[in-house]
Amino acid sequence: MKNLVLIVFVVGLFGYGQDNDYSKKVESLDSTVKTLYSVISGDKGEARNWELFKYLFHKDAKLIPTGKTKEGLHGATFMTPDDYIQRAGKWLVENGFHEIEIGRNVQTFGHITQVFSTYESFRNKSDTEPFMRGINSIQLLNDGKRWWIINIYWQQETDDNPIPKQYLKNE
Repeated sequence: MKNLVLIVFVVGLFGYGQDNDYSKKVESLDSTVKTLYSVISGDKGEARNWELFKYLFHKDAKLIPTGKTKEGLHGATFMTPDDYIQRAGKWLVENGFHEIEIGRNVQTFGHITQVFSTYESFRNKSDTEPFMRGINSIQLLNDGKRWWIINIYWQQETDDNPIPKQYLKNE
């Protein structure tokens, strides 16, 4: 009987938390970027997997949206992944948000990669016209075991700053 209890305990111990093994999500550049888009996307009322979201990022990572300030100058806001969750998490769930990658340009040197990832944003999966487009500049590191997002620096498209054609296709 003691052996049976020990076996059940050990199996339970090893099985515990396996649902949270996200290693496949960061094993390639492509899986990491796809996971980034999928984890922030969801219908109105759909909770996001913030544990997986945070798993994508290096401990010192930043998310950096850019845009015009009240004074009309261009500025940047620097956030940690936790800051992003606090600022945007509730809005994403309350409004519905689907971000779809429509183009990707990649440059790699050694273990660092820069991805210009062009996106379209929709409120619902069924929407045919995006309410917003832009470019995510994603910097990543491959430490030899996995990919880490170091920074995401993004800007929305505007009428006076349309996305250049070179970023609307995949390389």
